[in-house]
Amino acid sequence: MTKKLLLAIVTTGLILGATACNTVRGMGQDLESAANAVDKAT
Repeated sequence: MTKKLLLAIVTTGLILGATACNTVRGMGQDLESAANAVDKAT
């Protein structure tokens, strides 16, 4: 049950994130900034 809920939340987040990116270049920049944020957090 918990795994299904987590999967639904992650999937929804990915869909919303993907629709927020208007271009492939924009999506690449978003992924890069997310990776940088993870690197800084660790």
